[in-house]
Amino acid sequence: MRKIILITGGQRSGKSVYAEKLALSLSATPVYIATAHVWDDEFAERVRRHKERRGAQWTNIEEEKHLSRHNIINKVAVIDCLTLWCTNFFFNRDNDTRQPTVDEALAEIRNEFDKFTDQDATFIFVTNEIGSGEVSSNAVQRRFTDMQGWMNQYVAAHADEVVLMVCGIPVKIKG
Repeated sequence: MRKIILITGGQRSGKSVYAEKLALSLSATPVYIATAHVWDDEFAERVRRHKERRGAQWTNIEEEKHLSRHNIINKVAVIDCLTLWCTNFFFNRDNDTRQPTVDEALAEIRNEFDKFTDQDATFIFVTNEIGSGEVSSNAVQRRFTDMQGWMNQYVAAHADEVVLMVCGIPVKIKG
């Protein structure tokens, strides 16, 4: 049976650790889908520490965009994170094509989300509440914040449960 759980909160609020503990409470062999593009050495080190923390019981998949390529039927999967996944659609790293508009990127992300979650599995999405801070003076950041906020709303509307992490404490919002 399909179940979607969204875990949201600020930076360093405990989202990933909570998601991993939840996944392990539901399965002895969960799947971890990392959506990040590794930009630099500092981020590569962060990825290494995350992998080390999880341990051998996890199946690790690195997928920047096309989550629907992966068959996770009857599995429990942590998708970490929705924000970085959105970044991969928002910023086109191919030099020979133009940057998508917010509407184009959002449509592509929603379509991929729908295809991916159209399988019987437990999906635990981790995301950030980047729009709960100040409004950026940078136009690109404002457009991304808008798009990511709309995607958070889309996932939350489809989720069976939504949990807000505050200072390492899970607060159930939905479900």
